[in-house]
Amino acid sequence: MAYTVTPTPAGPVGSQYCVCKVELSVCGQNLLDRDVTSKSDPFCVLFMEVNGKWVELDRTETAVNNLNPAFAKKFIIDYHFEEVQKLKFALFDQDKSSMQLYEHDFLGEFSCTLGMIVSSKKITRTLLLGNGKPAGKGMITIAAQELSDNRVITLSMAGRKLDKKDLFGKSDPFLEFYKPGDDGKWMLVHRTEVIKYTLDPVWKPFTVPLVSLCDGDVEKLIKVMCYDYDSDGGHDFIGEFQTSVARMCEAQDAFPLELECINPKKQKKKKNYKNSGIIIVKSCKITRDFSFLDYILGGCQLMFTVGIDFTASNGNPRDPSSLHYINPMGTNEYLSAIWAVGQIIQDYDSDKMFPALGFGAQLPPDWKVSHEFAINFNPTNPFCSGVEGIVQAYSACLPHIRFYGPTNFSPIVNHVARFAAQATQQEAASQYFILLIITDGVISDMDETRHAVVQASKLPMSIIIVGVGNADFAAMEFLDGDSRVLRSHTGEEAVRDIVQFVPFRDFRNAPKETLAKAVLAELPQQVVQYFKHQNLPPINSEPA
Repeated sequence: MAYTVTPTPAGPVGSQYCVCKVELSVCGQNLLDRDVTSKSDPFCVLFMEVNGKWVELDRTETAVNNLNPAFAKKFIIDYHFEEVQKLKFALFDQDKSSMQLYEHDFLGEFSCTLGMIVSSKKITRTLLLGNGKPAGKGMITIAAQELSDNRVITLSMAGRKLDKKDLFGKSDPFLEFYKPGDDGKWMLVHRTEVIKYTLDPVWKPFTVPLVSLCDGDVEKLIKVMCYDYDSDGGHDFIGEFQTSVARMCEAQDAFPLELECINPKKQKKKKNYKNSGIIIVKSCKITRDFSFLDYILGGCQLMFTVGIDFTASNGNPRDPSSLHYINPMGTNEYLSAIWAVGQIIQDYDSDKMFPALGFGAQLPPDWKVSHEFAINFNPTNPFCSGVEGIVQAYSACLPHIRFYGPTNFSPIVNHVARFAAQATQQEAASQYFILLIITDGVISDMDETRHAVVQASKLPMSIIIVGVGNADFAAMEFLDGDSRVLRSHTGEEAVRDIVQFVPFRDFRNAPKETLAKAVLAELPQQVVQYFKHQNLPPINSEPA
């Protein structure tokens, strides 16, 4: 078996845009027994495909005499939504103390993508031998967990009767929050705004990650210092106190927590010193700031639909100059775009049945123009099985339609929006719709399309447009609201940017993964933005 073993741990695999780290736990069941006098001593090795080669990332400990091991050592991997991350889990029976895998008996392996694991959260599969046959009754179970503390803390603070520090007026107080650093020194975490001319300030509520404030440990002591602001930077110290997040969380809206602000120097000097004022925790709430992976691990499905431009400007598909001409390699720019996006999205849809629609063509038998037809010619069931199914339906429909026009986008946008609107009834984040439109040019129904996109921006839906050919794509750039907010012809603004436009020509000579990264880069934040805006938690979320 051609495994490459890297003596040093493999570096960070993939792009620098790491969304987060995922922890994978592995268990084996009914493993092959390779030892004569006792049971196998299995360990698991994780490989990742890098540039077409399997590279070892890590390996677990060895479970002695155990055909049903649950490995304590976890695999930690950087997760990138916009990449296909191929993994292989190989199990071996340890025979010698050698690091070389060929010295150990092979117990079976299982390959999949990281996307498949996180979209299911936990998978159990048959282990296979090198010849592709099952390794006895051996099974492997892999469970995924996000390795980030997504809790955030929101604090609402005020002060009362703080010491007066300015000669001719009152103080200009602000607070600084510190946590203990690794070196034993206090480390600044947050500074509030300055409230001018008052001894009874009320600061604006603020939110920080719990990890930032106390390393995620609610019992850890934190220090709060109060100063009087001076424009020359020589701020006057008013007082300080130490507390913990657990203590501050005792504060409720009706029952604020009051903490004495102490100036140690004054306390030493004055016998009857009480304090330098009171700092009030009006409210302290810990919530979860859910990430894209939280929603996926929670069971959110990405519902994928493809819209394909069959207008006459594409050229006759039998002519090699046509954008729909399928070359001897069996591909064209339309198919390349479908593969690039589809192979990633399909991991996140459990039934892998995708509607594929066409627009701008005349259809048999009466040759009427349609702007939303099923490319498998089955209007009641436009679903194709996997990306392969879309590719087959596309190739099969080309000889049976006449390319026509105009290039109307709004019918297909509204088609998917109708399904996305039904999903707004959901009480948790269970479905999000993605429409991939592949087109060769200028939109004919720009006003209607702008209106459709603005309405769709209120729904669990994103639109990816890939422009093929060499046309002027200025109108597409206009729909992609990266530089300014998209407005409909009536002046209504899009609630959020949901369109990502990419011209295929920029990627003709680049590796095929590059197109997927560019097209899907914004999708995770669009998904999170929608569900947060609607206040929808992941389906299986734990309370903070």
